[in-house]
Amino acid sequence: MAAESKTSFSTSRRWAIGLDVVVRTIVVVAVVVMANYLGVSFSRQFFLSSQTRIHLSPRTVSVLQSLTNHVDVTVYYDKDDGLYTTIMALLKEYHRIDPRIQVKAVDYIRDPGEAAQIANKYHLVASDKNTIIFDGGGKIKVAPGERLAEYGPVGMKDKKIEFRPVAFDGEKMFTSMLMAVTTSRPFMAYFLQGDGEPSLADSSSAGYLKFGAILEEDYIEINPLSLLGSRDVPRDCDLLIIAGPTQPFSSDELSKIDNYLSGGGRLLALFAPDYGTQNHVSSGLEDLLAEHWGVNVGIGYVTDPDNSATHDGSLVSVPMTSQHPAVNSLAGSSLLMALPRPITRINNPDAPNDSLTVSALATSSEDSTLSTKPGFPPQPFALIAAVEQNPVKGIANANGNTRIIVVGDSLFLDNDIILDRPVNGDFASSAANWLLDRPTLLNGIGPQPVSYFHLVMTQKQIRNVRWLLLGALPGAVMAVGGLVWLRRRK
Repeated sequence: MAAESKTSFSTSRRWAIGLDVVVRTIVVVAVVVMANYLGVSFSRQFFLSSQTRIHLSPRTVSVLQSLTNHVDVTVYYDKDDGLYTTIMALLKEYHRIDPRIQVKAVDYIRDPGEAAQIANKYHLVASDKNTIIFDGGGKIKVAPGERLAEYGPVGMKDKKIEFRPVAFDGEKMFTSMLMAVTTSRPFMAYFLQGDGEPSLADSSSAGYLKFGAILEEDYIEINPLSLLGSRDVPRDCDLLIIAGPTQPFSSDELSKIDNYLSGGGRLLALFAPDYGTQNHVSSGLEDLLAEHWGVNVGIGYVTDPDNSATHDGSLVSVPMTSQHPAVNSLAGSSLLMALPRPITRINNPDAPNDSLTVSALATSSEDSTLSTKPGFPPQPFALIAAVEQNPVKGIANANGNTRIIVVGDSLFLDNDIILDRPVNGDFASSAANWLLDRPTLLNGIGPQPVSYFHLVMTQKQIRNVRWLLLGALPGAVMAVGGLVWLRRRK
C-alpha cells in the first residue's frame, strides 16, 4: 500500500495537479471578469431577445408548408444593431420549419469584401445599410431594417425624449416578402374611383394609404379603376373594392358591376355614413345588392350605448364574436366603427332558398337603436355581412362562386382609425384573403412587443458586487485550490 501511495503522488502527478488548479483558477477569473463586464452593462436599458421563445403565427407556418421553391435570405446587417439577434432568431425559425429557406448573415462593417459582393449582386447603394434580401430564384425583394420596427418614446436621455423600438413587425414583412418571391403573380385588386371615393394615395387622416399598404403586404396589387365611359371591370380583376361612394352610380356603372359579380366576381363594399335626412341620396349599389345578392344596406346609423367609444356615440367599439372564416382570427378583439349603417338579410322569393349564404360578421349589442327610428325598441343590428353564392349542381363557373363582404362603414379603414385601432387593418387583410379564397392567409400576423430591462443599483451596491465578483469569489476559489494542492503534496 505504501508503494502504491508513493507512486500515485509522484513528482509528475504533483505538477499535473498543480497545473490543473492553476488552469481552473484562470478560467474562473476569466468568467468572473466577463460577468463583471456584463454587470456594468446592466446599468443601461437593453432589448432582450430570446431565440428559444420565437413562435411563428399559424399564417406564416401555413405559407412555409405550402412552399415548393428554394429561397435565399441575406441579412446585410451590422451585428451590433439592437434588432440583429431578433432578426436572425426569427429567420432561423423559418429555416427550421422549411429548410429550403437558407439564411446567411453578412456584416458590412466586419466583412467588407463579402459585403461588396452582395452589394454588387443585388445592386445596393452606399445608403443601403441594415437590409434584408429575399431571393427566390431571381425574384428579389429588399426590405430596409428601419421598417421592421415601430418606434416610440421609452424614456429620457440627456434631457431629450429617447425613441426606441416598441414593436417588431419582422414576421409580417418577411412572410409578405416570401410570398412575393415564390408566387407567379400577385392577385389584382381594383379600387373604384370617380364617384366620391377616398384615394389610395391620400396620406391624410381620411385617406386610404394605409389600407392599400396592408393589401400590398398580402401580395395583392391594387390599382385605381374608373367605370365611366367604355371601360369594363378588367378581366384580370380578382377583387373589386368600392369604398364610400358619395355620388350615385350611373346605370352603366351598375350594369358593369352586376355583370362582374354574376360571373363569379369578388367584392368588398364599404358604405359611407348616412344621416337619414330628407337629402338622403342612394348610390344605387344598395339597390343592386338588395335585388340580386340578398342584403339590404339600411338608411341612418346605429348607436350602441353599451359599446360607444365617444360621448356622442359616433364611434362604436364592435366586439368580434363570429366564427365565420373571414373573421374568426379576430375573435376576442373589437373593431372601431364610425356611424355604421345596419346590414340586413333579404329573403328573395324569386331565388332558391339555398342559392346564397348570408352571414353576419359583426353585430351591435341588444341595446342598439337606429337613428331613423328612435322610438323603436332597442335591438342588435348586423354591421358587416358576408355573402357567398352556393355552387349549383351541374353548373361550373370558371371564375368560382361569387363572394361579397358588405360593411356599413367606410371610415373605419381610413388612415386615422387604422392607426388608432390596428385590428381594423387586420380585418381588411382577413376580409380580402377570404374573398380571394386564400385560407392559408386568414390568420393574421401581429407585431411582437419589444421588452426593455433596466437594472438600478446604488453606488454602495455596485461596490459590494464589484468586490464580490473580483475579490471574494476568485480569492475563495484560489484559496481552496491552493489548500487542495498543498494537501496532495504531502
